[in-house]
Amino acid sequence: MQRAAEVKTAGTARGHSEVIAFLIMTGALVLAPAVAYPVFLMKALCFALFACAFNLLIGYVGLLSFGHALFFGWASYVSAHAAKVWGLPPELAILAGTAMAAVLGAIVGGLAIRRQGIYFAMITLALAQMVYFFAVQAPFTHGEDGIQAVPRGKLFGLIDLADQADMYGTVLVIFLGCFLLVYRIINSPFGEVLKAIRENEARAISLGYKTDRYKLLAFVLSATFAGVAGATKALVFQLASLTDVDWPMSGEVILMTLVGGLGTLFGPVAGAFFMVTLENYLTTIGQWVFVVQGAIFVICVLLFRRGIIGELAQLLRIKL
Repeated sequence: MQRAAEVKTAGTARGHSEVIAFLIMTGALVLAPAVAYPVFLMKALCFALFACAFNLLIGYVGLLSFGHALFFGWASYVSAHAAKVWGLPPELAILAGTAMAAVLGAIVGGLAIRRQGIYFAMITLALAQMVYFFAVQAPFTHGEDGIQAVPRGKLFGLIDLADQADMYGTVLVIFLGCFLLVYRIINSPFGEVLKAIRENEARAISLGYKTDRYKLLAFVLSATFAGVAGATKALVFQLASLTDVDWPMSGEVILMTLVGGLGTLFGPVAGAFFMVTLENYLTTIGQWVFVVQGAIFVICVLLFRRGIIGELAQLLRIKL
């Protein structure tokens, strides 16, 4: 009985630490525009959501995708095209991009989960590159020029997103809403099954779980959240380009997740803000920024294997 009480108390304390961390993060993000450029913050939030989506797959299911830029980039293209050519309002443009990412996630996931390990990763990379070359040739993407001058429009016909403060508030609400959804997913019975699959898939199968179905659903959810991030980014920068769908974008989100803390709730957010800040201040050194990123990756692997948030949580003995 005493042992059970101790476990229950420890679980409650970990839950409280996550709530406190979320409130601190929310407060910091609300006040951030007073000290930082809103466009920079919006970019960081979009990539933070992208990293959270990727972490849902690799951190809680154990599936490494090398092609997540496929969902991020194509959601960006569809959202930009819907807003500029079809004239859809921003909320429907974002939904259109998200729907495209979900459909692509179902197709790619249905093919990829038939394999495991490095074979799974290579299939996702191959499919992503196939779609990238299609983006290069497709007329509506405008090739290397991308879709430019995307109108932000008015959210629900009321909020003018041309105003930076309104745009930032919208991006923040989208990020926090998706972050809470991810939190709910990983702490639901469905999320517990995903963790069981990550730890020992054979045992999960022996318990009667259809692991392929769970992995496919997790893949689609991850792709969908990545799509929300890409669609939102297209409106923030009023641009959709090949950069968003190319393979280095997949590598960047992997780096963000690992630097922040793989399998932690707040790690991808910290990793995304760290990497975006690093890129922002190292733009003057050109291609050398990739060398710096590589060095940071090596240092994290060797010295901070749990990532920034993972090491902090271990030090404070709390769950983050």
